[in-house]
Amino acid sequence: MKPLSSLDVKGKRVFVRVDFNVPQDKTGAITDDARIRKALPTIQALRQKGARVILASHLGRPKGGPDPAFSLKPVAERAAALLGAPVALAPDCVGEATRKMALALKDGEVLLLENLRFHKGEEKGDPAFAKSLADLAEAYVDDAFGCAHRAHASITGVAGLLPHAAGLLIEKEVKFLGDLLKSPGRPFVAILGGAKVSDKIKILERLVGLVDELLIGGAMAYTFLKAQGKGIGDSLHEPGAIDTAKRILANAASKGKRLVLPVDHVVAGAIEAGAKTRIVEGDVPAGMKGGDVGPKTIEAFRASLASAATVFWNGPVGVFEIPEFQKGTNEIAKILASSKATTIVGGGDSAAAVAELGLEEEISHVSTGGGASLELLEAGTLPGIEALA
Repeated sequence: MKPLSSLDVKGKRVFVRVDFNVPQDKTGAITDDARIRKALPTIQALRQKGARVILASHLGRPKGGPDPAFSLKPVAERAAALLGAPVALAPDCVGEATRKMALALKDGEVLLLENLRFHKGEEKGDPAFAKSLADLAEAYVDDAFGCAHRAHASITGVAGLLPHAAGLLIEKEVKFLGDLLKSPGRPFVAILGGAKVSDKIKILERLVGLVDELLIGGAMAYTFLKAQGKGIGDSLHEPGAIDTAKRILANAASKGKRLVLPVDHVVAGAIEAGAKTRIVEGDVPAGMKGGDVGPKTIEAFRASLASAATVFWNGPVGVFEIPEFQKGTNEIAKILASSKATTIVGGGDSAAAVAELGLEEEISHVSTGGGASLELLEAGTLPGIEALA
């Protein structure tokens, strides 16, 4: 990828694709501004070089038309506060009024376009829509790693129409995640959680070939335990993925890779807040559901991680959003925070757990893209990265 320093931006309008798809509460107030904060280094670098910065992002899933509930107005206000400089909000992401605002920008000024997904052409990758966006600017910078796995108009389309470069965040993401593919420090241990084996077949198969040890938690662990003939009670699992789990287990064994599954569980009759829980070793009893890994599993995971030189973690090892079933995920976050290994958290709920515990600064790299980080590890590249090549 071409680095940000390769672009001559002084006095030029620069279209910067950012990922400002931030969580909001029912009133529209932003509850986590991490994605805005992580884009600041690129925005400030461009401003200091005299660029006229045009920021573009999507927010949520509006149904192909303007919707005040998905306006980027709160984002513009928060970005201005974090930048310590005005951030004007355009009435749309294309159109004459927006074009006039873009042309009126002075060196160092910042304009945020309204939600890209107010136009169906964004997600369809429509070339005409990409051309309308590109016409606002003279150069393009992509810093939206969380969207780099999508061939949308503002990601792959605009890059092909303007001189382009990678933003500082994308550069950092690709470096850390790319190193996992090329030359990770060993032992290399991966922790994979979440609900479905079927959602993560490709990354499971890829990681078996890359890592020295693979630790599996979350509901997907019950599909693997069922594949081994273990009793899982009424725990969530995928009957249709049992053969896949058997194949992955056999593949790991044939490669001499250690695959570690839970040996005890936090169980309850129902996985819900306030549930009465208990810890069981071995099989989950009939009528009970596993909701988190137990203390012996946490210690087994800790032992595997103790000697690791590189750790990649994606997905909670329990039902993290319910307090009774979040201890395992919290403990993984704490273990990684105190580790001397290179630790990489692959976005999503794992990143949320790290942030909630205030441990972000103790992790080598917390990715801003859960889906993008997994797809990069699966495929070795992404549409958004290819567009910057």
